[in-house]
Amino acid sequence: MFEKILIANRGEIALRVLRACRELGIRTVAVHSEADTEAKYVKLADESVCIGPAPSGLSYLNVPAIISAAEVTDAEAIHPGYGFLSENADFAERVEQSGFVFIGPRPDTIRLMGDKVSAKDAMKAAGVPCVPGSEGALPDDPKEIVKIARAVGYPVIIKAAGGGGGRGMRVVHTEAALLNAVTTTRSEAGAAFGNPVVYMEKYLENPRHVEIQVLADQHGNAVYLGERDCSMQRRHQKVIEEAPAPGIERRLIARIGERCAEACRKIGYRGAGTFEFLYENGEFYFIEMNTRVQVEHPVTEMITGVDIVQAQVRIAAGEKLWFKQRDIEFRGHSIECRINAEDPFKFTPSPGRITNWHTPGGPGIRVDSHVYNGYTVPPHYDSMIGKLIAYGDTREQAIRRMRIALSEMAVSGIKTNVPLHQELMLDARFIEGGTSIHYLEHKLADRNEVKKA
Repeated sequence: MFEKILIANRGEIALRVLRACRELGIRTVAVHSEADTEAKYVKLADESVCIGPAPSGLSYLNVPAIISAAEVTDAEAIHPGYGFLSENADFAERVEQSGFVFIGPRPDTIRLMGDKVSAKDAMKAAGVPCVPGSEGALPDDPKEIVKIARAVGYPVIIKAAGGGGGRGMRVVHTEAALLNAVTTTRSEAGAAFGNPVVYMEKYLENPRHVEIQVLADQHGNAVYLGERDCSMQRRHQKVIEEAPAPGIERRLIARIGERCAEACRKIGYRGAGTFEFLYENGEFYFIEMNTRVQVEHPVTEMITGVDIVQAQVRIAAGEKLWFKQRDIEFRGHSIECRINAEDPFKFTPSPGRITNWHTPGGPGIRVDSHVYNGYTVPPHYDSMIGKLIAYGDTREQAIRRMRIALSEMAVSGIKTNVPLHQELMLDARFIEGGTSIHYLEHKLADRNEVKKA
């Protein structure tokens, strides 16, 4: 096992990784920007190194500074968390070339799954169902593009091969708009991701977003840890996640989960990963794989009892998976609300000093957050300041516990999206379960129309 790990991230995930390391008896190094000098995880880490000024491009994305921090502190491994450099194959390669262990997949695996075209090809070869669409990248010939779209059937969606996080995609409803959409998406993809390649998929009208969590070691062993429903989204960003996904037969989950585990074995995957699917009319369609720990990993931990972050560390240290698929038991239901520093209905960021921070407790309640009384939320990064997780024996109990927890949560000095979550926990469609990825957008749009009227 490692003696010292450097955490190349910030916020709640930095604290989460730190706690996992402490439980394993591993010393930690927190790297931070000048804006995060007073962060909780910086104070709790065994060592800390400032790697640059507030802008992430000069700090958390500053590869030479992170490598240097690992060198001067004699760290053995680097945990990238999520976001920032976590799915950057070049960074993973630099880490390993510099003599450190990258706590995540191999660089070539990150590269394979980071390109959406090569990822789909790999999944098809492994028997994982994919959304109908173009066979690989779209050609340059406009006539061929039109021909492909007619074969797939409108509406279609044009996606950037190097995209992610809801960026680099455009829905096309008519042939008249097709070629302009392809040209525009190519241009945007080249500028944003350094990769102008785009591909086409059938645009599913009302799908759910369901994902499968996997763990795989370096010895050819792989398991799936069930599914999560992440359909409650705004602008392709998840707002609420839950496990298991309501209303989906367990035999379907077992079938798709086994295929995901087998895909991990075939591509030689290492570490934690997530297969993301669109689910509609009883069918799963692969869209992408995240080669890192997910923001929503706690709901899976709550229903399986598996510490996913510790598993990442143990696998990176060379350990074999210490359990088999038949050993995993799924118990109860868990829901996660992402707590953001933003106006709950206008969604404008709300950085600033927190003058009061009171988090809820009680049976089945978990709060993952780096925030404290007097903490100043910087304006330079993502607005998420914590995650509120509720667990219950049933989905109904988890919802009731989440309602109580949200009512107890008190934050002053900044605005948060807690009121939105309170509203959603009383929403009839959410309570019923199985909303599509468009539900929240439509709900918010309807509210805005009412206000205008």
